[in-house]
Amino acid sequence: MDALTYHGFTFAYPHGSPVLADVDWSVPAGAFAVLVGATGSGKTTLLRCAKPELAPVGERAGAVLLGGEPLAAGGREPRIGYVSQDADNQIVCDKVWHELAFGLENLGTPPDDMRRRVAEVAHFFGMEPWFRRSAEELSGGQKALVCLASVLVMQPSVLLLDEPTAQLDPVAQKSFLHALFRLNRELGLTVVVATHSPETMVDYATMAARVVGGRVAPASLDEFRYGRGKIAGEGREGAEGGCAAGAASERAAAASAAAPGGPGALPGVSGGRGVLAGAAAGVPGGRAAGAPAPEGAPALRFSDAWFRYDRAADWVLRGLDLTLGEGRIHAIVGGNGCGKSTLLRAAAGTLRLERGKLANALRADQALLPQNPKMLLVCDTVAEELAEWADAGGYGPDAIARVAGQLGLAGLDDRHPYDLSGGQQQKLALAKLLLVEPRLLLMDEPTKGLDAPSRLEIARILRHLRAEGRTIVLVTHDVAFASRVADTMTMLFDGEVACTQPPAEFCERNLFYRPQPDGFTILWDAQEEKEGARKRASALAGEGSQLDGPTASRDAQDAGWPDGPAAPRGERGAGR
Repeated sequence: MDALTYHGFTFAYPHGSPVLADVDWSVPAGAFAVLVGATGSGKTTLLRCAKPELAPVGERAGAVLLGGEPLAAGGREPRIGYVSQDADNQIVCDKVWHELAFGLENLGTPPDDMRRRVAEVAHFFGMEPWFRRSAEELSGGQKALVCLASVLVMQPSVLLLDEPTAQLDPVAQKSFLHALFRLNRELGLTVVVATHSPETMVDYATMAARVVGGRVAPASLDEFRYGRGKIAGEGREGAEGGCAAGAASERAAAASAAAPGGPGALPGVSGGRGVLAGAAAGVPGGRAAGAPAPEGAPALRFSDAWFRYDRAADWVLRGLDLTLGEGRIHAIVGGNGCGKSTLLRAAAGTLRLERGKLANALRADQALLPQNPKMLLVCDTVAEELAEWADAGGYGPDAIARVAGQLGLAGLDDRHPYDLSGGQQQKLALAKLLLVEPRLLLMDEPTKGLDAPSRLEIARILRHLRAEGRTIVLVTHDVAFASRVADTMTMLFDGEVACTQPPAEFCERNLFYRPQPDGFTILWDAQEEKEGARKRASALAGEGSQLDGPTASRDAQDAGWPDGPAAPRGERGAGR
């Protein structure tokens, strides 16, 4: 029997074209289904339309069935559980135990039954040591388990999950997926997971499907065993630019991400002058896009840095020493709760160290991409978001069109930012920061919610910025991305620096923080091989001295940026 069925289902957001069109798809009872698709293809919309309480507003046609019974938007259906892609958006209570009981309270569950359900689920997930802790104190992995447990206590028969491991470190990700596997195999729950990382779930899943062109098509699980040299269809479609518009994310309260600056400083941005790096004048001469800057003056230096969020709380940073040089890409990795985001916020100046020193040579010209992109999204349309800082940033319509096209945002001008998919919101927030051309770009989980071609595009943009002498510090759980893009990788543990090494050395010596083959690494390595062959051919023709590796000046051309000497920064912003 089918647990979940879409029959001729069509959905369109208000004033928009259909995101989903005549979908026919069934998930058998007890299946573990992996759902893939390009960023913005409609995966989140598809899942939310099956959860009546969360169904987005728009025009619907066709039917969604649970066990053969129609589901109507706006009702209540506890037999379907939903775990969103952002744990912080889903957790609404102050304590762990209260979060687990919250849904049952709303269903009017008798107290004795409520206590039994909460107790058995908490025991299943091993929550006893932190059962009474504040939700704010939990690590990312613990928050993900709380969200899953708070849904499981309501004893659903179908479990829908949207990018549940996107913000988990490699160890926490394995633990979460093993728990999900047990729920599927031992308890018989039907599991449907929308993800851009199918390779991590292929050994647990029983079926796969792909959202493409507004429809759902079956896919083979073997397609996502990337170690066998196959590129997922998701990557092929995205590489061709196929990206259906629309997919909704839950609204979250926006917080300020302002970094210190002078009068007229932009939220999250200090300095704020110039245009999109390379957009007007291309790559500066003297260094190819693939070559890191030589060791030079430090951009950031932490000396004996200590920080905690409350005097009664444990230290998050404890005696941390770290120096990061200018003109390079630095990746910060480590387990959930080890202090990565805290380090980044301290670097931006949004947190003040309790002890120790921080020297930021580029503070006057920096930008911070927060972990939650909605912190930077405050306007009613995508077009208004991109133009919000135009006067202060000194950029115009041409630069906006260029970056929108490069990041796959073209054609979304009239969409509300909160009606975009999580990956599209990530791109929109990054686009706003790129347009003001910061010398120091601080990024918290920049590849979260992005498909392989989008991650490749971000990688090339970061390499291009580095070629212009800009400094990038990114906090990430995406080890594959960091291993290909960064010049150095730093691991944090217990609030301290465990090591800082070149990516090859770092990954070779780690048991868990190793890049596993995925859609991004295959696309990157294919690009590297192609550029290597082009370099060798050019060398034979006597032109090899003009090239420098797989991400040389061709990156600028592929990214829509002309190659050639750059105008001084002040001249690029002049006359606008």
